[in-house]
Amino acid sequence: MTSLPLRVGVIGCGAFGRNHARIYHQLPEAELVGVYDLDPQVTAAVAQEFGARAYPTASALAAAVQAVSVAVPTAAHRATVIPLLEAGIDVLVEKPIAACLDDADAMIAAATSRQRILQVGHLERFNPAVTLIRPRVTQPLFFEVHRLSVFTPRSLDVDVLLDLMIHDLDVVLSLVRAPIQEMHAVGLPVLSSKVDIANIRVSFVGGCVANFTASRVSTERVRKLRFFQPGEYISLDYTRQDAHVFALQRQASGVRVAQDHLTAPPAEPLQLELRAFLRSVADRTPPEVGGAEAQAALRAAIQAAAAIADHARLIGLPSNS
Repeated sequence: MTSLPLRVGVIGCGAFGRNHARIYHQLPEAELVGVYDLDPQVTAAVAQEFGARAYPTASALAAAVQAVSVAVPTAAHRATVIPLLEAGIDVLVEKPIAACLDDADAMIAAATSRQRILQVGHLERFNPAVTLIRPRVTQPLFFEVHRLSVFTPRSLDVDVLLDLMIHDLDVVLSLVRAPIQEMHAVGLPVLSSKVDIANIRVSFVGGCVANFTASRVSTERVRKLRFFQPGEYISLDYTRQDAHVFALQRQASGVRVAQDHLTAPPAEPLQLELRAFLRSVADRTPPEVGGAEAQAALRAAIQAAAAIADHARLIGLPSNS
């Protein structure tokens, strides 16, 4: 076990990175040593806000810490993460793990060869609602998932699949635990040059089917996952951090539907995620969402993007990704 507090840093100090810095600054098991961003003014501002040192380069920061959060644009994940791993630093990188499967392979290989922790920021794995329903999962047969957001100019370097839907792909893959057999998808660019709204239908080996809808051009914010399994219907709300279970109960007088409202103390998923990362680093245990799990979600998102492009060609629309 590594002694606490752990010396940590943040590379990439935009909206996501700043929140990582904020939480590390609050956690007793972490010492926020420093931060780095390509923009020196951003680096200085975040460092001052959270009492850390502003480093001039990522490598300079790496020399002073045991672990880092990486919150740079997805296209830069490979180039940023691999040198850190090779320098012996444990890394939490924001989702998606990479822009392509080859980059993910290289990052996983680097973590394995240097025996470093590589955790990927699939935040919803740590949502209390997911934690509540996971023990109730038996044989899920059908999922209906909606993730809708109003438009913001952030994360436009990737499409809505890698921006939003990948959260739900990761959660459903972790619940179903079966290979994808078939996928159909449709999506459109609306306010950006990439796909902003998408719907995909996934069939898994074993018979489970999942419908996913994601939009970053909605007029409302929705974060819900519902699924059916023999004798039960379960609905969770990521935003409220609760779930409802509707179960058939057979009694002498007939069949009734029992409802169970599952709640837990409210918690910030990012704090839970960073605490889990620090535990993995301290105890040298596998992370909750490692490279292989994150790569599976990325593979599903890439497959969905290809299905959207196929559909666009079929109906004569220009293909965007």
